[in-house]
Amino acid sequence: MHGSMKEELECGHPHGFEESSRLKRLLWSTAGTIALALGFIGIAVPVMPTTPFLLLAAACYLRGSRRMYDWLMGNRWFGTYLLDYMEGRGIPMITKVLTLVVLWSTIGFSMIFITTNPILRVILLVIAVGVTFHLAMVKTRCNESKKE
Repeated sequence: MHGSMKEELECGHPHGFEESSRLKRLLWSTAGTIALALGFIGIAVPVMPTTPFLLLAAACYLRGSRRMYDWLMGNRWFGTYLLDYMEGRGIPMITKVLTLVVLWSTIGFSMIFITTNPILRVILLVIAVGVTFHLAMVKTRCNESKKE
């Protein structure tokens, strides 16, 4: 092989690398935004998980857009929650309790008033039990004492 052709195959075209990298970042950022949207939907729809989608959004943004990653991790609603979860510090008890109250209220409401299909009721029950079990297994974060 000619030297320049071999270099082109190994390194790619100088402009092609930038285009490929830009396209990859755009795809990662788009995937992150979709995951973030699904995470937001998961807040209101207990059948959809929130945390996995937010973690996925963070991972995608880390690869696609440092600005979006910093925004998500610095977000006053999700940033601390995600950092604590990723670093194994756990979830505050109040968050666990509120999550379970909303989860069981909406799933119970759906099972009683929305669907009469016994298969859907079983699926909803399995989801509620699964989420409850998962939350029980995640470490409960204790409030840190305030330094004086």
